[in-house]
Amino acid sequence: MHTVSYRFFLLLSAMFFSTTMFASVQQDSVIRGLLERIGGRGAAERFAWEVRSDMGREGCDVFEIASRDGKPYVAGNSPLAVATGIGWYLNHTACVNLTWNRPHADLTRCVLPLPKRRERREAQVAWRYYLNYCTYSYSAAFWDWERWQQEIDWMALHGVNMPLAAVGTDVVWRNVLHELGYSEAETGSFIAGPAHQAWWLMNNLEGWGGPNPEQWYDARERLARKVVERMRAFGMEPVLPGYAGMVPAVAGEKSGWDIKDAGNWCGFRRPGFLLPTDPHFASMASLYYKHLTRLMGVSSFYSIDPFHEGGNTKGVDLPAAYRAIEEAMLRVNPSARWVVQSWNENPRPECLRTIRRGRLVVLDLFSDGKPKWHDGYGGHDWMFCMLHNFGGRVGLHGRYRAVVEGYYEALSRYPSTLKGIGATPEGIETNPMLYDLLFELPWRDEDEMAGWLKAYVEARYGSSRPELLMAWDALAASVYDCRTGQQGASESVMCARPSVGVQSVSTWSTARPYYDADSLVRAAALLLSCGGSLQYADNYAYDLTDVMRQVLADSAYALSQQIAPAVGRNDTIALRRLRESFMELILDQDRLLSTRSEFMLGRWTSAARRLADGICPGESRYADAMEKNARTLITIWGTEEAANAGGLHDYANREWAGLLRDFHLARWQRFFDCLIGGKPLPTAEEWYEMEEGWTRDFSLRYAGTPQGNSYDVAYALFRKYFGNPSAYVGQ
Repeated sequence: MHTVSYRFFLLLSAMFFSTTMFASVQQDSVIRGLLERIGGRGAAERFAWEVRSDMGREGCDVFEIASRDGKPYVAGNSPLAVATGIGWYLNHTACVNLTWNRPHADLTRCVLPLPKRRERREAQVAWRYYLNYCTYSYSAAFWDWERWQQEIDWMALHGVNMPLAAVGTDVVWRNVLHELGYSEAETGSFIAGPAHQAWWLMNNLEGWGGPNPEQWYDARERLARKVVERMRAFGMEPVLPGYAGMVPAVAGEKSGWDIKDAGNWCGFRRPGFLLPTDPHFASMASLYYKHLTRLMGVSSFYSIDPFHEGGNTKGVDLPAAYRAIEEAMLRVNPSARWVVQSWNENPRPECLRTIRRGRLVVLDLFSDGKPKWHDGYGGHDWMFCMLHNFGGRVGLHGRYRAVVEGYYEALSRYPSTLKGIGATPEGIETNPMLYDLLFELPWRDEDEMAGWLKAYVEARYGSSRPELLMAWDALAASVYDCRTGQQGASESVMCARPSVGVQSVSTWSTARPYYDADSLVRAAALLLSCGGSLQYADNYAYDLTDVMRQVLADSAYALSQQIAPAVGRNDTIALRRLRESFMELILDQDRLLSTRSEFMLGRWTSAARRLADGICPGESRYADAMEKNARTLITIWGTEEAANAGGLHDYANREWAGLLRDFHLARWQRFFDCLIGGKPLPTAEEWYEMEEGWTRDFSLRYAGTPQGNSYDVAYALFRKYFGNPSAYVGQ
């Protein structure tokens, strides 16, 4: 008997040892893969790292940076903590800043200095959330696996452990509808095309941009599995789209279910809402979660936003609806938490009163601009979030001071319910500084933040030249110190539907600068003064292009404000001069932006066509449909009713090379020709006809390969419009 017990003990020990070793090998592989992707083949050999579960308190991520065997050494209590420590080391010791415009560096050849002392960092909050449903359309609509790998690596380096994972939700719905007996045609009229799936997922519209071919769903299923598998390999917990009661608007007629007409959204008919009092609600939710779980597994977090942006709730028993939604989620995972966006009416008081504490996580979506957290959300857990970008629009913009001060104030006021920090932008790949700032806050004490910008500048450029910090001080005190509640950057009027006295591009924003435009001119001059040694450095070239772009956009706004007085005077000579100046400025902007792929239309449209070719090889009709998806989103957005009466035209305007030259320039040319020729200005319907024609003109093809040197073009344009840059440096 003792022999049996001893053998059993040995068997258990061997099983524990092999399991532990397997987990260790997996964790090692995750970090090794990260380093090889971001640093090149052989980069992992230049680092030492270790995952140690005995570090830190339970639920608190921690990493340490030191040296071992002549190499930089990073230890953490999870693979994600180690990855975050590697990102921290690269920024603050090696001065290698990796971000969207520079996702890789040759770490096999870089000087990797050893840390001078051991550094330990513990996260103040447990969760770091990332992404917005809108991001999946405005930025990620046409991403392939390579691009998703890059983004997940970015998340890991920045410590994100709660990413929204929405890739593949269309596959879930396709499978649900097929099980319910819907035909391919009925399914296709419900599920939106890739560029508009965000608003379909948020119950705002159905079918627009579709239908998608069957091959699309097969490809998305494969991609979704890879995305959530990689997220989990790092130790992230994907936030999965939960069930909020959405059904096709025709479900009532087809099935006899008690379907609520949810009304319209910006000119689109919303999907139906299956009332929670209908006996089919529980079975419909179970069916949805069955297919979601098959594809993405079970999560600790489900994102659920019923009645988003004004959904019709008249006659709905809201407490019953919230209980039914919660119960459906808990049947999948009894310990799951409901993640809800704080936006407009949501979360409604009935939600906060109905859902018990500890079960709800509120994303204070726009903490940087319009915080709603000051009432504490009734004692529920919540997260401080930076929305920052709307529509994926290009523009220097941010609330540097408000983000820092707001986070630490919230942490001091709600230490027990503020559970995390999050980035919730509608679009990404702009203003990378703000995202580095945001995701470092949970790892720093407030008194450390005074020197943050200086450290960022040195990491960004690998240089401590005083002109660089002076330029960023000017930016931080102007364009990154927005004190208005506006939605995103002050828009470039180059991208507007032209009008006399134009003041905005999109319906809900503004073109008026909230800062002193001269401070950006000086910032551009200061950056140009460093071009001799830095002009071929990627981060420098990107930032110089972006700052110079903003300077020219501000000049366009000032020029546009001269139109109304000239019209009032009936001054045709002045209008001709303005037309020539405005057209030249747009073409100069197009030339500048052509030097960087990040600011080129071809990068967006080429991604759409590549994705289509990978799914349906050789089918040009499908590639055209995907490109039309891409073009539509950033111009007219939707149907004529949605664009004009719904106000969605130009919501996702982009100051991009190619788009400026062929789309925006043509509108301004027509506008000035009408003014000068004494003709009526185009009506909204005529503008839409012109714009919609461009979205399907595939004789216009756009490359994503940059042309020219950013420094040379920026320098030439600065001299053309402002004179010698050196005249501004000594001010």
